[in-house]
Amino acid sequence: MNVVAKTDTKVIEAVGLSHAYETAAGWSKALEKFELEVKKNEFLCILGPSGCGKSSFLRMLAGLMMPLQGNLLVNGQPIKGPGLDRAIVFQEAALFPWLTVMRNVTFGLEMAGWDKERARKRAEDVLTIVGLLEAKDKYPYQLSGGMKHRVAVARAWSLEAASVLLMDEPFSAIDAINRMSLQDYLVQAWLAEPRTVVYVTHDVEEAVALASRVIILTPSPGRIVADIAIDQQWPRNRDSDEFNRLKVELTEKMRQTGSM
Repeated sequence: MNVVAKTDTKVIEAVGLSHAYETAAGWSKALEKFELEVKKNEFLCILGPSGCGKSSFLRMLAGLMMPLQGNLLVNGQPIKGPGLDRAIVFQEAALFPWLTVMRNVTFGLEMAGWDKERARKRAEDVLTIVGLLEAKDKYPYQLSGGMKHRVAVARAWSLEAASVLLMDEPFSAIDAINRMSLQDYLVQAWLAEPRTVVYVTHDVEEAVALASRVIILTPSPGRIVADIAIDQQWPRNRDSDEFNRLKVELTEKMRQTGSM
């Protein structure tokens, strides 16, 4: 079994974070006085109902939007916009349809200044981890939905400068069987090259399968009402008593706080 070494190094810090959206009926609060620290190489899953600010927080971390109040730091520096130290994977794979799998992965590396040969070697290494090296010359239209999402993960993971990987329900549109396979590939990538992951999900089982730590948010405005460390080693046995105990525990906490 594999274990990722724990560290006390603080990578992400949110202090007094608040955000709201203007609607026809007035302002709707997404987050209010949100406080969070994430350590280096943690795999953090965020659980909570729709509208609780999960995706808003992820977009703030990505630098795609700014909070109305509070401070958000990555590696001790305030976030002022997108940066090479963070990579994000959305619900849609969003591949370039005119590029092969290999070129989809090398594109970002070359934009970051890598020479073509170094980028190709890096892409081959990451595609091997997610089981897609043999598909490197295929185009997105030739891939299944699950394969496209593996390419998206490989593209984000290939960016060595990105010490933080942000994932916004990346496998939610995939059927249950393929979703489990994608989760397994993601764990393999994380174990092979540990980094800090912040993963938004509605799925309790997915959180238990992936996370080293799970936080649960209240309905809007989002606040943390539960913070649970998961110490099981990977890969996790979904049929084990401990796995099912954790599923029940998280589900019950979400019910108690109105988070589901």
